[in-house]
Amino acid sequence: MTSLDKPGVVAGPRSGRPRRRRVGAGGRRGVPLPLLLPALVALAFLLLPLLALLVRAPWHSLPDQLTSTEVWQALQLSLVTATAATAVSLVLGVPLAWLLARTEFPGRRLVRALVTLPLVLPPVVGGVALLLALGRNGVIGQWLDSWFGITLPFTTTGVVIAEAFVAMPFLVISVEGTLRAADPRYEEAATTLGASRFTAFRRVTLPLIAPGIAAGAVLAWARALGEFGATITFAGNFPGRTQTMPLAVYLALQNDPEAAIALSLVLLAVSIAVLAGLRDRWMTTS
Repeated sequence: MTSLDKPGVVAGPRSGRPRRRRVGAGGRRGVPLPLLLPALVALAFLLLPLLALLVRAPWHSLPDQLTSTEVWQALQLSLVTATAATAVSLVLGVPLAWLLARTEFPGRRLVRALVTLPLVLPPVVGGVALLLALGRNGVIGQWLDSWFGITLPFTTTGVVIAEAFVAMPFLVISVEGTLRAADPRYEEAATTLGASRFTAFRRVTLPLIAPGIAAGAVLAWARALGEFGATITFAGNFPGRTQTMPLAVYLALQNDPEAAIALSLVLLAVSIAVLAGLRDRWMTTS
């Protein structure tokens, strides 16, 4: 069979050399109507509520809303607790991700399933579980209270714990995936040259997986910033102490809808910034 008989190959205009046909956008077939209509409905379903939030936003009073004492307290507390929860997730989650990705031990699949359980567990159930574990009469909390006088529920520390509980799995999944994609031979080469396994992890592995850690940290921070159910159940809703932005939105919606919309816009802006920051990692460009 000659080159002229091969599919996708045509002869050049003068030399007769085969030239491969490029199929561009013009060669694509049209979108079937049974697929186009549901796709447009889904797009409208997802975008219309966000557009409504922008349309009904009190733009004229937005600066005053965002600088009010209640809003500023909730915003400041949310930023501090989300950052602290992310730090906790980094310190504890990165070693856990390495354990799941680099070591073999009995029950590893079960451990991975339990680690990812907070992703699908209703947050309010997570808050109840935290109360039963760390509450004043909890399995561990009763000993913390009687031995050290430490009470975690309904405190700012409780907010950090609740947010870390729901946010850490996002970091673990991201870092574990990055570790599995990284070539383990670099670590093995470092150990053969005399480095301990921890030194190889610190000097070789961490620089390799730094983008995955950064992406997981951003996801964990955004998840912690938007946490509601576990926070209100375990830490309560006390202005200036445990009232984060999602809780302030819920409370303001009953008394001051404009303040609720202003806080919602802040959370929307943060979500967009997170997606923009992760675009190069999870989205491809044509």
